[in-house]
Amino acid sequence: MRMPFWFSLALLFCQEAKSMAAAPPASPVDIGSRKELFVDGFLIDSLNGARLALHPPVAREIVHTFDKPWEGVYSGYLTVLKDQNKFRMYYRGLPVAKHSLDAEVTCLVESKDGIEWTRPTVGIYEVSGARENNVVLARHRACHNLAPFIDTRPGAPAEQRYKALGGTGKPGLIAFASPDGIHWKPLQENPVITEGAFDSQNIAFWSEAESRYVCYFRVFREGVRWIARSDSLDFVNWSQPVDLDPGKLPRQHLYTNQMLPCPGAPHLYIGFPTRFFPNRRALSDEELSHLGTPKEWGYAKDCTDIVLVSTRGGSQFDRSFMEAWIRPGLDPKNWTSRASYGAHGLVPTAANELSLYVLHNGGYPTSHVRRYSLRPEGFASLQGPYQGGSATTVALKFQGKRLKLNCSTSAAGGIRVEVQTPEGKAIPGYSLADCQEILGDSLEKTVQWKKSSVEALQGMAVRLKFELRDADLYSIQFVK
Repeated sequence: MRMPFWFSLALLFCQEAKSMAAAPPASPVDIGSRKELFVDGFLIDSLNGARLALHPPVAREIVHTFDKPWEGVYSGYLTVLKDQNKFRMYYRGLPVAKHSLDAEVTCLVESKDGIEWTRPTVGIYEVSGARENNVVLARHRACHNLAPFIDTRPGAPAEQRYKALGGTGKPGLIAFASPDGIHWKPLQENPVITEGAFDSQNIAFWSEAESRYVCYFRVFREGVRWIARSDSLDFVNWSQPVDLDPGKLPRQHLYTNQMLPCPGAPHLYIGFPTRFFPNRRALSDEELSHLGTPKEWGYAKDCTDIVLVSTRGGSQFDRSFMEAWIRPGLDPKNWTSRASYGAHGLVPTAANELSLYVLHNGGYPTSHVRRYSLRPEGFASLQGPYQGGSATTVALKFQGKRLKLNCSTSAAGGIRVEVQTPEGKAIPGYSLADCQEILGDSLEKTVQWKKSSVEALQGMAVRLKFELRDADLYSIQFVK
């Protein structure tokens, strides 16, 4: 029987992603004492029965609805961040299907725990006939997609502790700053980035790893929504944009990008863009009519999901997982265009929990934000089946005395680790037989060998072999 086109294309995607993930670097990788996650194949040389496995986050409670007159059914482009003991969520308020200076506003809600959110009354702008509102920016084209962040650059002035970019199309993105995340002013009148489409969130942040600001934003390439990047030392003068490299995989419409430094591993940027499928319908005309699907902006014609991507800087771009990270689910209102958008942000809501937020039911009166949770570094893993499997890294160098794992096993499963020479021979005292089997679930499990410390191997080129049985390995880190 002939294979459907969409299935064969998906199979190609998976095969290409696996081949990309397995491509080893040419020389030993110096990971020092940084934490490394298994969201890509950067450290993997070979897999034998093990695989890279995607771990979707767990859907939790609805935390916010857009039920104020200045918010409405077309609210969106959310940013969530944590400022000391306070959580903040910024978003565009838009009650009508028309982008205009009068209709679009930037709103703010706050929380003490990331679960229960309230609107502060900031009283800056008169909107809908009153100043008693949570609007922090109005009557500016940047309200379409303002995406704030806290500037962690050493020496950043206090009056610019918060920064943001916003704007659409021509003439380009305007740079904003704020001392408190509430009172915003442009840094200058002229746009700071001008080459791009900019018609979704334009994500900027200070990169600790690169010692510069970076910005990921929307471009169109051959009619496909794609992602480009610029960087800057001062947030005003930006480099020439560079497209993220699609590699051997065809481009897909990535409507947003939501790139951010991974908590605990800031050299690795994680993204969870909304993936857009134009003219791909899951619902019939009758179902769409029954739901009251908006006719504006093609809501009835398309569908979306959310994927997991990563990059290690520059134009490098990894799509090891072509499967959806967050599916639309059982709610039919999530199966129409622009109905599910991940917020920019990943925040700790407990010692063993990260939370992210997704706007669902976009375009409907039931539009809302739902919280999702996952374990720290729990985006993806090296996974071994019940029958057992193994994975071997490329040659690497490290600094530290102990190796810690973020890992999980079943009661029947386990993990062992072997340290090898670059040629693949076990180093005496660090073989699989010398390793105490790891059983259980831990964010920081220390590997124990007959030689308890790996200090003597610091700076040497070695390989790690992981033997996994009904187990997941999320990250590794050598520590002092």
